[in-house]
Amino acid sequence: MEISLAGTMVNKALDNDKVDGRSLKAFRCVKRKLKLGSNARSRIVSVNEYLKIITVSPQHLKGIVKMAYYTGMRMGEILGLTWSFVDRKNAFLRLPSELTKESKPKSVPINQHLKKLLNSLPRALRHDFVFTYRGDSFSECGIKRSFKTACKNAGVPYGRKTPDGITFHDIRRTVKTHMLYAGVDKVHRDVILGHSLKGMDIHYLVPSDESLSNAMEKYTGWLDEKIAEAQNLLTKVLTKNGNSLHRNSVSY
Repeated sequence: MEISLAGTMVNKALDNDKVDGRSLKAFRCVKRKLKLGSNARSRIVSVNEYLKIITVSPQHLKGIVKMAYYTGMRMGEILGLTWSFVDRKNAFLRLPSELTKESKPKSVPINQHLKKLLNSLPRALRHDFVFTYRGDSFSECGIKRSFKTACKNAGVPYGRKTPDGITFHDIRRTVKTHMLYAGVDKVHRDVILGHSLKGMDIHYLVPSDESLSNAMEKYTGWLDEKIAEAQNLLTKVLTKNGNSLHRNSVSY
């Protein structure tokens, strides 16, 4: 993406006689060597890994990870979420275009778990951000460090360069994959995660709030079953090892 943007700048500069053809040739050679999607990742965060991470996460991180795992929202969208974007009446997060990577508004259904989460969060006095730490808003660098530490404490490999390592953004891919397994159709998966519709779908398919909520409910039901199965298995393993899992310590 960075090479593509730089190439566009050079193209514009060439059109305005700011550079000569040799500059553009360099970018064309690079683009021929790169394959579309060659650096794409396929790692997903399993339900078992999610439970391990959220169990050892500090309180301020739990809600952020939970929001990501149920909605597929990007870290920037979650950290930039303000109470003014929370439509409690219709149970939706109404993200404005300036908050999304696609620069388009996005509506994300709120399931029962996220309703409970939002109701438990305190309101800050100095700002309107939903997720706070001691009254202050978060930075992405701070959350990445906290997430890395949580992964380490949970025994889950972290990092792009670590074999089988995960990143926070992998949760987004996980959600879309899990939605597929849950039987949510492609259009609703794309709309909830903010991916652009293709072809004539752009003009003819406009999912309603009700259909989006139904899709989220289907995904939530499937995920709750998988969480219950993984939680029971984890309980048996910990019990066998002479430990105990405090179910009430974390709200899944």
